[in-house]
Amino acid sequence: MENILFINACPRENSRTLELAKYALSKLEGEVTELPLFEENLLPLNSKTLALRDKMIAAEKYDHPLFKYARQFIEADRIVLAAPFWDLSFPSVVKVYIEYLMALGLTFGYTEDGLPRGNCKAKQLVLVSTAGGPVGRVHLGFAYLKALADRYFGIPETVCFCAEKLDIVGADVAGILAQTKNDIDNYWRQGK
Repeated sequence: MENILFINACPRENSRTLELAKYALSKLEGEVTELPLFEENLLPLNSKTLALRDKMIAAEKYDHPLFKYARQFIEADRIVLAAPFWDLSFPSVVKVYIEYLMALGLTFGYTEDGLPRGNCKAKQLVLVSTAGGPVGRVHLGFAYLKALADRYFGIPETVCFCAEKLDIVGADVAGILAQTKNDIDNYWRQGK
């Protein structure tokens, strides 16, 4: 049975992003562990927490509570992140969460040539997102996550499902959400 990590970065109760993420999760088989980021009270790393992280990494004490998110992340077989498209990316809590994931020797390391080598066992990272307006040619939040997954975490496959233009006057919101659900269906029908 797959271990699915569901990172929920949706702050609103009636979140369209969360609706799509739950739909995507319903297509997967495995045990889902939800991490509600807005309830975690994550604070950005500062000089004190960075010094502590460096000390724990140097001592290879990855059982320290500072690494609880990184330990959870590396053990997931599949990762689903639900995050609305905010300010050309995603909510800032996702970036803070990623700071906690970047643990040298745990989530990633370096080869003798100085190239990053990922230590995560996940075969896939899925971003589910929604946007009130048009996203444009590139979803910058997804581009950032894809680069991290590829270069640092060793996650071979990344995919993004994004319903956009939901808040434009006259938009067929139900139709846009239905089309994105159809995209999700088609993707997993291919055996992904």
